[in-house]
Amino acid sequence: MTYDNRATVRKVLIITLFLNLFVMGLKAVVGYWTGSLSLLADALHSVTDSANNVLGLFASKFSSPYPDREHPYGHQKFEAVGALGIAAFLGIACFEILQGAIERIIKGSAPVKISPPELWLLLIVLGVNIFVAYYERSVGKRVGSPILIADAKHTMSDVWVTITVIAGLIGVWLGYQWLDIVLAFPVALLVFWSGWSVLKENLPWLVDQMAIAPEAIHAIATSVPGVINCHNIASRGVLGRQVFIEMHLIVDAPDVETAHRITEEVERRLEERFNPVRILIHVEPPRYQSEQISFESK
Repeated sequence: MTYDNRATVRKVLIITLFLNLFVMGLKAVVGYWTGSLSLLADALHSVTDSANNVLGLFASKFSSPYPDREHPYGHQKFEAVGALGIAAFLGIACFEILQGAIERIIKGSAPVKISPPELWLLLIVLGVNIFVAYYERSVGKRVGSPILIADAKHTMSDVWVTITVIAGLIGVWLGYQWLDIVLAFPVALLVFWSGWSVLKENLPWLVDQMAIAPEAIHAIATSVPGVINCHNIASRGVLGRQVFIEMHLIVDAPDVETAHRITEEVERRLEERFNPVRILIHVEPPRYQSEQISFESK
């Protein structure tokens, strides 16, 4: 069974794109008014939010789960590639923030000036960021979209960055000018950690890492009456999004029709447990029986 969530993903990405553009513009304006390095770095981080939305729209357009002649397993890895693009954007943002902070320390700069109205504007920015993060994450989990979940993580890092920046600017307002430069460094670390999390979650999809423990598949298959042996089990994909399962099966069947009925029951039980899933079963004669449940490293 195949599930196409692209229409929902595109709708969410378009909404969040406009909200992120609003946030980016407000941060840039306030950062320019105040001369705050940490706030300008935060605005740069928000540039990646908007770029991520555009990238996500592009990836979603080409990530159809339905197979075709050129892509018999569907196109969903395009979405994982889009999530890796988000990680790359976060790495660039981290580098730019650190570079700006080091230059400010070495060369010095004009004092940062902040006023209560500008702090209130930043609280509005914070509220929008929190809404975007929870909105994307809730929809992403509901429809099983790695691009939305990855972008929500990125936006959540933006929330913590903005909180840090606001705290620093309050300190600047109270006379502690050095806080603006010092807080630029934890901002960079938060950005880096967010990128690493996105990278770690999407690499298994791209490198065809095991999706389901072969022992779990073996237990379900061998519980079906008529199954004698199940071996050489392999799985890939993302559980809850799309999984592909392959296995060799030995059944107690006097004819092809009975064998087919048994394998259909195996497929039904696996689909019931791991749906959406595509299953390929290779039926073998009893002399091919093997105790090797899965493929082992040589």
